Amino acid sequence: VSDEENWYCECPKLYTGKLCQFATCEENPCGNGATCFPKSRRDAVCLCPYGRSGIICSEAINITQPSFSGIDVFGYTSFLAYSTIPNITFYYEFRLKFQLANHHSALQDNLIFFTGQKGQGLNGDDFLELGLRNGRVVYSYNLGSGTATIISKALDLTLNVHVIHLGRNLQKGWLKVDDQKNRTVTSPGRLVGLNVFSQFYLGGYREYTPELLPKGPRFKNSFQGCIFEAQVRTSLNQGFKSPGTPEGHPNSGRSVGQCKDSPCSLIKCRNGGKCIETGSTV
Repeated sequence: VSDEENWYCECPKLYTGKLCQFATCEENPCGNGATCFPKSRRDAVCLCPYGRSGIICSEAINITQPSFSGIDVFGYTSFLAYSTIPNITFYYEFRLKFQLANHHSALQDNLIFFTGQKGQGLNGDDFLELGLRNGRVVYSYNLGSGTATIISKALDLTLNVHVIHLGRNLQKGWLKVDDQKNRTVTSPGRLVGLNVFSQFYLGGYREYTPELLPKGPRFKNSFQGCIFEAQVRTSLNQGFKSPGTPEGHPNSGRSVGQCKDSPCSLIKCRNGGKCIETGSTV
């Protein structure tokens, strides 16, 4: 005699268990502050926070060179969020290096970094953003009286690592990419200060939809690849520093791994030069 049961519960969406007694994410299997996402009637997926990996985010990983996976199947982007960068109002310089994971999708419409918010400013929103569009680097900012944008020449895809250096002094902005010529722009209108209160987002954004961002930075996708040594300074006579409080430490993140490559494994110094890694985190 078979004592197998001759019934089963077909569970409605988002419920699971023998009697459909569990909401998939109610009995949250994800640990360590992960985001639980109901994948199907029987299954949940854990989107891991910064410093964690694995199916239920149980493994700790040390991230010195962040690797961004991009947008997952649920539409959430990988990102790192750092504390607001102080004293950025009138002057800043950023520099970073990056390696693309996949030339085809990583160059279409991808955010590299962003800070800003909706609803501030007279003529739109104050923001600062950097991204990739159609194989070129795009740098935009709005001080509240209109957007300034610089677009680089197409990236040389034979380079393994790309180097970006950009800045702004009052209304004047500039962008230098790899060995390309420095390009400059002046923002429209009269305003000269960048008033941003948001965190500094690297590689993506916390929001589910880009529509929640200010009008300018509507990069549809997040970054795909590795970002090395993102650094900033807010006056000419200070040194560059990694973002974050304490320095180099993000407040939060999602779906970020450790890059397999290090910058020195990818960069070949010429004429007998020796590559030395500065390390972006302490």
